[in-house]
Amino acid sequence: MPEEVLFETETKQTRAEVADYLRQVADKLDAGDPVTLAAGGQSTTLDVPERPTFEVKVERETSKGGGNPELSIEFELEWPEGGGGDETLSVE
Repeated sequence: MPEEVLFETETKQTRAEVADYLRQVADKLDAGDPVTLAAGGQSTTLDVPERPTFEVKVERETSKGGGNPELSIEFELEWPEGGGGDETLSVE
């Protein structure tokens, strides 16, 4: 399925700044409020349903030149546009 990027930003931040940003998003989710993401001249507002699919992924990327690998962690919420998800999440 083709992907249309509606919002994207990438900045270097301290761990504390990242944690604060994630807390703000978490507070909006917990309250059931729309989540607005804004950076520079772009912004988007999302109404996250009660039960979205939540994906956590950790990746190691190696460069073709043999440099140091790069680690990443991604948190993704996903749901059908115009509808809600029905996945159950468990932490082990």
